[in-house]
Amino acid sequence: MKKNIVFKRKVPIMRYVFGVAFFFMGIAWLVTGNLFGMIFCGMSIFFFNRDGSEIELDIKRYRTFVELFGFRFGKWEDLPDIEYVSVFSTTESAKVRALSAEATVKNDIIVLNLFYNGNHRIKAYATTDKEDAFKVAKQIAERLKIDILDATEAESKWI
Repeated sequence: MKKNIVFKRKVPIMRYVFGVAFFFMGIAWLVTGNLFGMIFCGMSIFFFNRDGSEIELDIKRYRTFVELFGFRFGKWEDLPDIEYVSVFSTTESAKVRALSAEATVKNDIIVLNLFYNGNHRIKAYATTDKEDAFKVAKQIAERLKIDILDATEAESKWI
């Protein structure tokens, strides 16, 4: 059983392509002596960041973070009294923009939210695999001694 639950949002491949393109354009301009290339190299870094959340179940704390080249930046907070974990299907869309080009990428995903104080929630995990989602939800429910709400179908049910 995992001690930590980590969710990192997937980055569309086009975002990486734009980041690499900006980086190499910046390098090319720097080689030719144009210092404007440093701006393009700096801008390319923002195409490689990922956001997500991490929950340490043993010591009951969580954080939302931004990850850049494997380093996570975010403040740890105590996990509130969680009432239940919700598993539901949704569509995630991400827009990738560069100069005048724009692309929207949509993915069907299953999201786990931890609910507390009525309707407040913490996004704990997301995946495309329903079996994986329920495996993680059961792990969280066992550790925190809470119920699971299955909202993946039209009729929600408690597990």
